[in-house]
Amino acid sequence: MTAIHPHSPVETLQRRILGAVIEPGTPGWDEATQAFNTHFVQTPPLVAIPANAQDVIAIVEFARAHGLQVAAQRTGHNAEPFGSEMDDLLLVKTDLLQGVEIDVTTRRARVASGTKWAQVVPKASELGLAALHGSTPDVSVTGYSLGGGVGWYARKLGLATNSVLAIELVTADGRLRRVDHEHDAELFWALRGGGGNFGVVTAIEFQLYSIPEIYAGVLFFPWERSSEVLHAWNAWRTTVPDEVTSVGRILQFPPLPELPEELRGRQFAVVEATYMGDEASGAELLEPLRALGPAMDTFAIVPPVGLSELHMDPPDPLPYTGEGMMLSELPAKAIDAFVAAAGPDSGSPLVSAEIRHLGGALFRGSERHGVLNTFDAEFLTFGIGLALDEEMWKANRDQLRLLRKALTPYDSGRQYLNFTEEKTDVSTFYQEKAFRRLQAVKTAVDPDNLFRGNHAIPTGDGSPPPRDR
Repeated sequence: MTAIHPHSPVETLQRRILGAVIEPGTPGWDEATQAFNTHFVQTPPLVAIPANAQDVIAIVEFARAHGLQVAAQRTGHNAEPFGSEMDDLLLVKTDLLQGVEIDVTTRRARVASGTKWAQVVPKASELGLAALHGSTPDVSVTGYSLGGGVGWYARKLGLATNSVLAIELVTADGRLRRVDHEHDAELFWALRGGGGNFGVVTAIEFQLYSIPEIYAGVLFFPWERSSEVLHAWNAWRTTVPDEVTSVGRILQFPPLPELPEELRGRQFAVVEATYMGDEASGAELLEPLRALGPAMDTFAIVPPVGLSELHMDPPDPLPYTGEGMMLSELPAKAIDAFVAAAGPDSGSPLVSAEIRHLGGALFRGSERHGVLNTFDAEFLTFGIGLALDEEMWKANRDQLRLLRKALTPYDSGRQYLNFTEEKTDVSTFYQEKAFRRLQAVKTAVDPDNLFRGNHAIPTGDGSPPPRDR
């Protein structure tokens, strides 16, 4: 157990909980405050690691009594929007809140809030079930789901947040609540897409789907064919049903020893796709892209767990900088602009620049939805570059700005919370009416602004209320 300074208020908190309380300069501090993006250093005055829901109640009560805000975090993905404004922030790390329960009959999963998708997807897959997970198994179920959740089944089944069935959380009054469509329905609505602004989640339940197998893979093409391949993908995606979710992407793999030899230090234009159907019809759908003659073709029928590494995201924290956009259209000249900013003749240092095809259920939405229901956009982009030093960080930031400028004519005006790595106007995540309703829920549930997500929702007056000291 971490040593606590004698006679301090922190010592009192440590005596109240089974988990750990960590102060700056004590053992475990660096690990406890590490964000997934190691270029960003988190500097809260205190970290608490609860072992159960009762610990969370005690931590919330402590924060309120000592004039601290509370932010919950598991892996620290997308932590950079917190910026340097952490002087009065108690960081709650949910690492110890673990557990996965699956009811096969109801196709329902319940997980503790510190659970990652890597603990859920394989268990569900063994049962012939699929969860609406994202592109990497290392992301926490809770953070991903509260922010929306765009995954490999999205065009057919929608945002992951709208498959959430119940949430257990500790709110500002120190109560452990279970909210769903029938209990605290307005808070349940706000949580599904409103991020970590309403309390500390301790568990989450969500729908699983009967998908025993899926046709999925990646087509790798030489980098110099980026324009040809992405134009072909852009034409192809207009012909496919909602059962197909796909990504057009330019990749420059760094020469890292942990990468497979066939990828290490090489550059590609790729198409990644999944098809919720059989192999024969999937192969028929894919034929126009296969006819281009890929250098590598990994498409096959796989169980749901086979999608875990499809996007090839790094599994461990690293220093990087990234930025996303949402596009309302993608004409041929937009592909030209994208390739010019990130392709073979651009001089781009970006490791990845991608365009995800949205539409389908993401446009139609769900009947029993949360605050984030639909995307008023047809495409989601994201660029990312390594930042091993300040020079690399600057070079990649400059390139991301060039990429944004190139695609600005097609900008939808909306942003996606989980893909927004910098502090921004949070109203751009939502439709206007939904955002005002979200502010009203924040004002009613957390009037003193005790909780702060990485993208903070202001109260109904448009600004965070003053904190009592």
